[in-house]
Formats: sequence, C-alpha cells, structure tokens
Amino acid sequence: MKQITLEISEKKYPFFLELVKSLDWVKKVEVIDNDEPTKEEILKGLREAVEEVKKIKSGKAKAKSLSEFLNEL
Repeated sequence: MKQITLEISEKKYPFFLELVKSLDWVKKVEVIDNDEPTKEEILKGLREAVEEVKKIKSGKAKAKSLSEFLNEL
C-alpha cells in the first residue's frame, strides 16, 4: 500500500476531503491538522491568562507551585 502527503488550500480542503472519501478504492483517510493557531486563538489564550493572573492577585484563585506547573507540562 502507498501513502501520499498533500498540502491543500483551506478554500479547496472540504471539497477535496469529500472527493477522496467518495473513492471506493481509498482504504483510509487520515486527517492530520498541523495548522498553527489563529490570531484569534492566540488572543483568546492571552486574555484567559491575564484573567487568571488578575484572579490570583485579587485572592480569588490560588497560584500553583512551580512543581505543579512543571508536572502539567
């Protein structure tokens, strides 16, 4: 069996995926999403981080120890 790696534009991706899935001789369709986060996703993460820091500073949340933080990684 052979494998092919393709890069498809975002605009044509849904069409191409449906096309490949419709081919009866294709045994497996595996989607690997290597996209980088969007600007909106990055900003959302930063907003959430700032809110968490504000809660910790105001005493509404407890800060994690360094070992707890490192264990999450």
